This record gives sequence, structure tokens and C-alpha cells, in this order.
Amino acid sequence: MTASGPRRDTRGIVDAAELLTRVRFRRHGPAPELRPYLEHYWFIDWDLSEPYASHVVPHPSVNVVFQRYGEDSSGEVSGIGLELFTKKLMGVGRVCGVQFRPGGFRPFAPGRPVSAWTGRRVPLDEVFAGAGDASVAAVLTPEPDHARVAALDAFLLARGPEPDPQAVQAMALVDLVRTDRTIRRVSQLARTEGLSSRSLQRLFSNCVGVGPKWVILRYRIHEALERAESAESQGALDWAGLAAELGYSDQAHLVRDFTATVGVPPTAYARRMSEP
Repeated sequence: MTASGPRRDTRGIVDAAELLTRVRFRRHGPAPELRPYLEHYWFIDWDLSEPYASHVVPHPSVNVVFQRYGEDSSGEVSGIGLELFTKKLMGVGRVCGVQFRPGGFRPFAPGRPVSAWTGRRVPLDEVFAGAGDASVAAVLTPEPDHARVAALDAFLLARGPEPDPQAVQAMALVDLVRTDRTIRRVSQLARTEGLSSRSLQRLFSNCVGVGPKWVILRYRIHEALERAESAESQGALDWAGLAAELGYSDQAHLVRDFTATVGVPPTAYARRMSEP
């Protein structure tokens, strides 16, 4: 399933309201030929008088990131992050990122399984031969967003995508996990495609970068994080009810996963979001 446009939610961003007061954050759609493989492009520009630390619970997506911090510019491939991602922003800077759909990166780098990049951030030219300083400058130099979008389109279209039926299958399965809350177990997901659990694990390792159980759990945490952030406007959150809705056996398991991922228990996080 191809999205009709960039997502408008802030799912995965810890304390998104605070981040948006510190930086200029926006998303853009790629060229039509790239839309089956990409979630969106994401741009951040900042000019800060004091340092600010941003925190993100990563999606099960590979990102290609072009970044400028002060006078230093670079490009990298950022594999799926397994832990909370924290970045300290200071001074003047700019980031132009490509968020691939889960499974969508494989057609651009078919030489290795996507799991080879998981938990790693590697220089751009380690994955894309010949992608050096000129490629980075082409993306970061323009001021207008549309020019940066055009540069990213050109960069990616020059490097693929290679047709890959397995990647298409993996993208469809992750979309199912993301949209169907009844998918709570790997065995359920495997049955939808008539696959064995082992074959599903292999498909996800090659094309997504993490296992299907990890994807199911990560989307649960994203949902819980978003609910916690909205608790102030919607009233006290029924955590036991949410745990059941997300497929947890009890509230304690949700609390454990949330705390391990975000760093604080969900009730403490919700309280922090409600503080003026």
C-alpha cells in the first residue's frame, strides 16, 4: 500500500510539542517513482541559543541522512535503531533525511541483507559507491525545500530501485502489522502469507532489518507513546485497557516495554506531558 502523502502524525517523537518549538520540522513526498519505497523526506533546520536534546523512538525504517552541524557536513545510512535515539542539537544546523518504508530500502542496496545495517550508522559511500561530498552538498546547499526534494529525488533515482518481489511482500506485511491491531503474534502474521515462522523471519531479516516480533512490539510502543502525549487533552488514560487493546497480557508488560524503550514509565511520561 502506497501512502497518499507524507504522514502528519508525530509518532515516535518523544515530547514532539517541545521539539517543534525549537526547530523547523517538515515532511515532503518524493517523486512518484519513489513513493512505493519511501515514507517521506523529512527536513529539520535550527538556530539555537542553547543546546537542546531531541529523542526519538525509531520506526522499523532505514533512513538516509544528510546533515550539517555548524561547518561540518556529512551523509550516512542509518539502519534501524534498536534503542531510543538521542541527538544533541546546538548552534545552527540542518538535516535532510529520507525515511524508507519498512522493506523499502532493500531495492536500493540489494547486495546485503538490510539487517546488516541494523543498529549501525555508516558513511554514505560505504553503501552507495561514489556518493561523496558533492552528493551531500547538492542536498544541503539549497535553501528552498523544493530544491532539496529535487536533489534527493535525483540521488535516489540514480541508484535504483531494483525490482524485488520479496521487498514488496515485506512492505505489505509491515503495513498489515501497522494498521491491523489484531496481528499480535508472529504466527498470525506468517499465516496471512502461508509462510512458516522461519521463512517469515528470514524475509524480515533480508528486507526489513529486524524480526517481525520486534516490529509488532515497536508499533505497540509508538501507539502507547502517542496516547500518553494526548492524555492531557483526552483525560486520564486507562492503561490497563490500552494494554489489552494492544495485545499485552496485562498492564505490567506494557509498562515494562514502554519504560525500557522510552526511559520512564508511561504514567510518569504522561504526567510530564501535562506539566505547563
